[in-house]
Amino acid sequence: MAMFAACLLLPVSPSVSAEEPRTLRWNDLMPEGWRPPAVRSQAYYEANPEAQVQTNLDAPVIEALDGQHVKIPGYVVQLEGDDRRVTEFLLVPYFGACIHVPPPPPNQIIHVKFPEGVPYAVTYDAVWVSGDISVSRSESDIAVTGYVIEASEVISYF
Repeated sequence: MAMFAACLLLPVSPSVSAEEPRTLRWNDLMPEGWRPPAVRSQAYYEANPEAQVQTNLDAPVIEALDGQHVKIPGYVVQLEGDDRRVTEFLLVPYFGACIHVPPPPPNQIIHVKFPEGVPYAVTYDAVWVSGDISVSRSESDIAVTGYVIEASEVISYF
């Protein structure tokens, strides 16, 4: 019996692991030399409502990222879910993007799809999103994005 159990355990080896995701920074989503517009103070946007719209809708993306397994930190802007979990969201590089100030350019927003859902409590702080990224334009009522991630994991940043 012990010999049979040992045989069953052989295929499960600690040396076998899933592909480690490539850790991205937000600058990795922009071509070298291209910079997003500066973020101004909240008071500026309150005084200039016309400045609250997303600009640079044709911002260049990095085609070489398409299909890569990645990990990137950011903040959640909820799009879809139920009363317990968020299943689709925009991942943005700084707190308040898309809500309190104009959305960043499309190459600085990622549309994340995570059917498993992220518990709401996790979405109030920064998160790490891991999954396969595609270079794909996505449009919502909130913003246009240049990338989509089919997430395999969403966890608290801290």
